[in-house]
Amino acid sequence: MTQFTVRTEQFAEPGPPSGLLLDFMPGLPGATVQAGRGFFRSFVPTRQAADLMVMAFGAYVSDRASERSRADDAWTRDFALGFPVHNVADWPIETAQDMLRFLTGDRWTLQPRPQDAPPLPPYSDEQGQIAADGVCLFSGGLDSLCGVIDLLEEAPERRLCLLSHYEGGQTSAAQTRLFRRLKAHYGQRVISLRLFLRPGPAHPVQARPLSTGRETTTRSRSLMFLCTALAVASSIGPHVPVYLPENGYIGVNVPLTRARSGSFSTRTTHPHYLALLDQAKQAIGVSNPLVNPYRLRTKGEMLTGSRNRTLLSELAPKSISCSHPEVARYAKRTQGNCGYCFPCLIRRASMAQAGWDRAEQYAWDALTDSELLDPDSGRSSDLRAVLAGTRPGRPTTDILRNGPLPRDKRRAYIEVWRRGSAEVRTWITAGAHGQLAQILEHTS
Repeated sequence: MTQFTVRTEQFAEPGPPSGLLLDFMPGLPGATVQAGRGFFRSFVPTRQAADLMVMAFGAYVSDRASERSRADDAWTRDFALGFPVHNVADWPIETAQDMLRFLTGDRWTLQPRPQDAPPLPPYSDEQGQIAADGVCLFSGGLDSLCGVIDLLEEAPERRLCLLSHYEGGQTSAAQTRLFRRLKAHYGQRVISLRLFLRPGPAHPVQARPLSTGRETTTRSRSLMFLCTALAVASSIGPHVPVYLPENGYIGVNVPLTRARSGSFSTRTTHPHYLALLDQAKQAIGVSNPLVNPYRLRTKGEMLTGSRNRTLLSELAPKSISCSHPEVARYAKRTQGNCGYCFPCLIRRASMAQAGWDRAEQYAWDALTDSELLDPDSGRSSDLRAVLAGTRPGRPTTDILRNGPLPRDKRRAYIEVWRRGSAEVRTWITAGAHGQLAQILEHTS
């Protein structure tokens, strides 16, 4: 088990425990949780929401700093995470541990410790006050873009704070260019908060630098993103909602193959994970609601049902839905949406349903590029899994292989899974050529 300890102030003697220190000191070189100080000048969260956010920061950096390849099974890791809270007795430790285990597929032992000093001290004499009616996750992807447009069109007086997380690269650029266009269209009704946060690179003044290896699966990013949004919303008021626009097909994310069962398929907006997070935050005293308006819609249904299809169709090509938007650089192709990862395939199917699919907007064309069917290419696994996973006639029980669903909504989630699978299959079938068409014949 690897011990990580989040530290927001110096420990009194006899000092911090052994293990890795996650020093959260925004803007300072001694930080091993690297974050920009300016972001935290923008809002003043409640103490409960600040504690939850700092715990999530610790989980995210622990995840990123621990390569799965070093685990005994090359996947499942053992974490012990210590972090400061105002009142240890309020913390639902078992629920929070179950939530993290479900989300990342690892074994977590949470160790809250009492600390009177707030983890986020005022960083200026004029700490910001956000004027917004809701906080919306804004990743730079197609779902969050669609969600922002719908929320603003639905209520003409609504003001939104768009929260983004970035570590650089194509995703950051997409967030910036999309926000500029939204700002030009909606004016003062949108504001942007962008969090830069990652494991800090080694520095001589750090108490205990982290190792240089970085894990790329980042299952815990969802928790960090949502808990930061809850902290921002809490600074506005206890009932201000946090919107997480995500299509229901990817939410339930039924494993495409048996090899992708369990946490090998992401659970970042799975209903069971969100239910556990809601239980944990309520117990701690964070009452801001989490709202996913699209939990029972496919991605294509989101686009075709947009409240401003003209604006969405104009901005959609500028969004990034890709799992690895920089990968095309190594093949000397245009960076952005690769075209062959699972999110890109769902994206293209949804764009086709809306009548907006353009192959030239992707580095690889999944419908025509034979390289994506070559098992030796390293780029064929997702397309082949989609061909197998969207075949007609899969048993209904497959939907439970990624986690339990609420009984009162189980039928609705099954239906959105069926419709989402059909959406992807229809797009592939309509455009398949050559070897891809032959493979489809054997998986129908």
